[in-house]
Amino acid sequence: MASDPTPRADAAGTAIDSVSVLSEESRRRMFAFIRRARRAVTRDEAAASVGISRKLAAFHLDKLVDAGLLRARYASPGGIRKVGRRPKVYEPTDAQITVSIPERRHELLADLLLDAVLTEGADENAAQAAVRSAEQRGRRMGEAAREETRPGRLGPERGLTACEQLLDRYGYEPVRETPTRLRLRNCPFHPLAAKAPDLVCGMNQALLSGFLEGLRVSGIQAVLAPEPGECCVRLGPNETDHDDQMTQDH
Repeated sequence: MASDPTPRADAAGTAIDSVSVLSEESRRRMFAFIRRARRAVTRDEAAASVGISRKLAAFHLDKLVDAGLLRARYASPGGIRKVGRRPKVYEPTDAQITVSIPERRHELLADLLLDAVLTEGADENAAQAAVRSAEQRGRRMGEAAREETRPGRLGPERGLTACEQLLDRYGYEPVRETPTRLRLRNCPFHPLAAKAPDLVCGMNQALLSGFLEGLRVSGIQAVLAPEPGECCVRLGPNETDHDDQMTQDH
């Protein structure tokens, strides 16, 4: 879903790995020291900030670099050029760590609502603008996914298969109930959905409907089917297709 404001291939796993790196006390304190410094910090400075050896500090600093929390480069501290090799310095990256189990996507909901506020038309109210914004975003996400994977024609079964990986990445926890029915076991917008179910569930349905349209999945629709503790939306056969099939069977 390329239109997500925070695209991630495996967001939950990456965040958990980063948090685990920070579980060691000296490492966590050095990371905090470097963030507060607002400048590149040398190994000696980092070591002194927690009272450990330079060699041990280097070990911890490299762990933080591997986790994507710090970046390392060679530079002269304070911009003063000296004879000899420049020391290795460390500074924080722009990484933001969020761990939520089950996964939540409140930033996506906020981004959709912001879009709605900024683009609300004279002929629509705030709720209508929010649903429209969600449907448009979903369609762009589906189009981007189709462009990336080039799946060809997608009927109901192949279409749901194409949706599963993407919906799992977004925290929906999809479960295939039948070849043409997908239940979403987690609501990425909980608990906000409980505060305004008509608005948030309507946006969620519009987002997933737009995604199906952008991905060009035929024979499947996103319908509201709320269950306690689960997403309010289910992906299943179009009602018209189902009725036609029942008529043919009889």
